[in-house]
Amino acid sequence: MALTRLVIDRREPFAGGHRWGTAGSYERLAGTAWFEVDPAAGCNRVICNLDKAPRNAGGKVEFSAPVFMLKPADVAKGNRRIFCDINNRGNSDLGPVSDAAKVNGQVAQQLRMGFTLVDVGWHGDGIPNERQLFPDFPLATLADGQPIVGRVRLEFSVPAPVFSLPLAQFWRAYETSDTDTAGSTLVMRERAGADPVGVPPDKWAFGTCQDGPGTVRPSTTDICLFEGFSPDRLYELIYPAKNPIVMGLAYAVTRDLVSFLRYRKEDDTGTPSPLASSAAGPPARLAYGYGASSTGMYLREFLYLGFNEDEEGRKVFDGVFINTGGANRLFANVEFAHPTFYSAQDGHQDAVANAYAPFTFGVSRDPLTGLEDGILKRPATDPMVIEAVDENSFWTWKNSLQVVDGRGGPIPIPENVRLYFKAGAGHLGIHGLMSPPLAPNGFLGECRYPAQALNSSAFNPAAIERSLPGLGGAMVVVLDEWVARGMAPPDSNFPTREEGALVTLEEYRSLFPKLKALEPPTVMAELSVLDFGPDFGPAGGRMTVLPPRRGEAYELFVPRPDADGIAVGKHRPIEAAVPLGTNVGWNIRREGCRAGDLCGLEGSFLPFARTRQERLAGSDPRPSLEERYRDHAGFVAAVRAAVRELVDARFMLAADAEAWIEAAEQSDVLVP
Repeated sequence: MALTRLVIDRREPFAGGHRWGTAGSYERLAGTAWFEVDPAAGCNRVICNLDKAPRNAGGKVEFSAPVFMLKPADVAKGNRRIFCDINNRGNSDLGPVSDAAKVNGQVAQQLRMGFTLVDVGWHGDGIPNERQLFPDFPLATLADGQPIVGRVRLEFSVPAPVFSLPLAQFWRAYETSDTDTAGSTLVMRERAGADPVGVPPDKWAFGTCQDGPGTVRPSTTDICLFEGFSPDRLYELIYPAKNPIVMGLAYAVTRDLVSFLRYRKEDDTGTPSPLASSAAGPPARLAYGYGASSTGMYLREFLYLGFNEDEEGRKVFDGVFINTGGANRLFANVEFAHPTFYSAQDGHQDAVANAYAPFTFGVSRDPLTGLEDGILKRPATDPMVIEAVDENSFWTWKNSLQVVDGRGGPIPIPENVRLYFKAGAGHLGIHGLMSPPLAPNGFLGECRYPAQALNSSAFNPAAIERSLPGLGGAMVVVLDEWVARGMAPPDSNFPTREEGALVTLEEYRSLFPKLKALEPPTVMAELSVLDFGPDFGPAGGRMTVLPPRRGEAYELFVPRPDADGIAVGKHRPIEAAVPLGTNVGWNIRREGCRAGDLCGLEGSFLPFARTRQERLAGSDPRPSLEERYRDHAGFVAAVRAAVRELVDARFMLAADAEAWIEAAEQSDVLVP
């Protein structure tokens, strides 16, 4: 068995013993799971360097990972379903009880429905601590025990000037095998995609130098630039590293924990599973997976590599909800992988965590490479999939490739997949009636335009049954009804080229309203066929060509803007359907921070004028709030109509609709 031992060493009441629907009170569990996998098993052979990892006396590879769980105190009162909420960079929504004062609306909905929530450490280069979930994966070595050495490519950007940086800030860096800088290459660029300018080997060092070149302290995991790193430059380092982590185990750890909890009542030592009960059959009837952002990419990769089938051939997840993974995959199954870094327009343009064929869930043919493949190609074990994507992912993560091939041809969406579009949303949030205050210049202060704030759907247990609304809670219900009851979910509302809802960058710029305070970008993320060498392919492997060779370029598209500049679409979020201003999924870097490039994952917001007189004085072509809604009552009526439409379409829960209406009534929009 892949999971050999599960030890729960902390067990405590959750949220003060609050009762959640018919499941009653919950408890939070924390512990450690131990695993061993067989390198010869067919489902494990895809794992890069697993054959080079240390083995125990039985020929298996061992590893361990921390586990968090929220389960009904009485498991018999739960719904016998598992929801695996895959953490982003070790940060779990199921964290310590001190964090339970705030619970996001999606988790609250899962608890009210009686799910057991599970999370396990998978990010193998994390630095262990008590608050984050990081596993203990083995290192790969040569047959004689000597370290494996390979080239690693890193990119650095800074929000403020500094002299030195860790090779992988906040992460366990791969040590350089040679501190002589002549054996490495460091270049800088004025902005993303610009020609590189070499930094001479005597102008930098492996080491720290917090106060400049006279304070260098040699290190194998840091870099010092004698003239200092500037926020107006990008830096790229290619160096010889040693001791790769067997990072592909990132997928096995989720597969094997969920499989154990779903199918087994005790571990190999005879210790009962936390979900074991007197009920007949396995502990759980169904299991679902959830991932957002990087862990959305993780789930796309998990499915593509075949990890939804355990070592005994059983299905792991019956359904999967991906929240904005774009067309990217994570590519943790790579020698010297750093799964925290991903490709975007303004940085890491050709990073390995990128859009790399196949892009689509269904099997399709990539016209540029000739590859015929898909993420879902195993009907016996493929789950139902819902993916909800924001507008930003079209600009940064090549999301049009899910429905349009590299030469502009249409691609159908499979029957077991739904793609939903969050029009107007940046990756980190969207501004509107119930959103938090705007971030002035983005999360790191690098953006030109006022940014949409970070998503916030937290609420206090004192009002535990009133969660702030969001798509996630509704999609939990939709996915469960699809899988458990066979109730078809809403049709995909993804923008397509055939409907005119996807346009080129040039078309977008011509359609966008002429606004003095918000000019559309001149750039978007681009993609070419990337060649990392003969030992690398769609399933990962070893990169021997760095930077990769670029081949033919893909045609990419972004959502069409309406007359207000907001992306068109059916069943748009309230912030786009009843707008207070223009929400767009992009922002642009300000002067001094590589001006002109996109500003990462940020969106932008430009409010409407209150009155016609104000908008004419500002030469604003967009109708004012007064022209749109007439008065406060008209605004409330517009919100009522929009939430009714979303509830009827199953994109919003009825309880969430009431929260929106109440917020509209209590708002100061057009209040005299």
